Amino acid sequence: MLLKSLWRRTRAEAEDAEAGRSVVLPVQRVTAPLQQVLRRLVMALLVLVVTTFVVWLDSDGYHDNADGPVGFVDAAYYATVTLSTTGYGDITPVSDAARLTNIFVVTPLRVLFLIILVGTTLEVLTERTRHQVRIHRWRSRMRDHTVVIGYGTKGRHTIETLVGQGRPKDRIVVVDPQKKAVDAAACDGIVGVVGDGTRSDTLLRAELQNASHVVITTERDDTAALVTLTARQLNKRATIVVAVREDENVPLLRQSGANTVVTSSSSAGRMLGMSMVSPYVGTVLEDLLTYGTGLDVVERPITKAEAGRSPRDCADLVVAVVRGHRLLNFTDPEATPLRLTDRVITIRQASGAAE
Repeated sequence: MLLKSLWRRTRAEAEDAEAGRSVVLPVQRVTAPLQQVLRRLVMALLVLVVTTFVVWLDSDGYHDNADGPVGFVDAAYYATVTLSTTGYGDITPVSDAARLTNIFVVTPLRVLFLIILVGTTLEVLTERTRHQVRIHRWRSRMRDHTVVIGYGTKGRHTIETLVGQGRPKDRIVVVDPQKKAVDAAACDGIVGVVGDGTRSDTLLRAELQNASHVVITTERDDTAALVTLTARQLNKRATIVVAVREDENVPLLRQSGANTVVTSSSSAGRMLGMSMVSPYVGTVLEDLLTYGTGLDVVERPITKAEAGRSPRDCADLVVAVVRGHRLLNFTDPEATPLRLTDRVITIRQASGAAE
C-alpha cells in the first residue's frame, strides 16, 4: 500500500506537469521521488534475500507446523512474514542456533527493513515539502522580473542577451507548453512554468502580474496576439515585447497591448539585402545584435560631466538620445545640449571583446 500510494503521488505530479500547472525550479542535485522509491525497494529486497539465505542455511533448526521440514520456499516465506512483523507462527525456530540467529541477525535485519520503508516515506514527503517551500519563497520574492513566453530559438537568444547585459537568471521566468523546453530552461538555471501562455492561470503561476517586462516569442502570430491580450489584462504596467513573423500583424499586436513588435521575417530580409549590397555591413550589424562580442549597442544614463554638452562630446559613440518618451537622433538639434535626465544609446566595445 505504501509503494502504491507513493506511485500514485508521483503519477499525479506528472499529470499536473502535463496539464500545464507545474512550476519547474532550477535543477538541483536531488533524487526524484520515484528514483528514491526504486532505490529503497532494491535495498529492501536485498535485505529480504539475505534473511532468506540466513534462514535456509540453518533450516534444520526450524520447524514447520504444516509439513515439518523447512525448504527454500519456506525460508523465503518465513523471512517475509518476519521482516514485515506479521508473524503467523506456523514456522518457528526450535534449535538454540536458530534462536540465536534470530536474535543477533534476523532481528537487526527486521529493524533495517522497517527503517528502509519508513525512510522512503519520510524522504519523499520531505522532498515534496522542500520543493513546495522553494516555490513559496520564489513567489514571495519575485517582483519586477522578466517573463519570456516561449523557449525556442528566439526565446533562448533573448535570455542570453538579457543575461549578458547583467540580468540575473533568478529574475527571469520561462513559460512554455512543452515540458522538455521547461526542463531545458531549468538545466540552464532558469525557473520555468509548463503551460499554455494564452491561459491566465498559467501566466499567474509565472507571477506575470508582478513582472516589469514580458517577452513573447511564440511560433504563431495568432497565438502571440492571444498571449499579449492575456498578459496585458493581467499587468497594465509591464513592457511587452512581441516577435511576429508577418508585418501585417504588427498593428494587431500593438492594439492587443504590445509596446514593441519585432518582425522576424522583414528584419531577416533587410539583413539579407544589406549583406548583398555590402557583406561588411551585414557583418557589422550581426556583430551589433550579438551582445558580448565585438561591438555592443547599449542604453545608459548620461553622467554629470556629459550634461549640458553635445552628444558628439561623449566618450563613446552616441547614436540616439532618449528624452522622456521621445527618441532623438544624435544629429537632431533638440538633442543638444544633453540633459541630466536623458539616456543615450551608444555603440561601444563589448566588455568581453579582445583589446
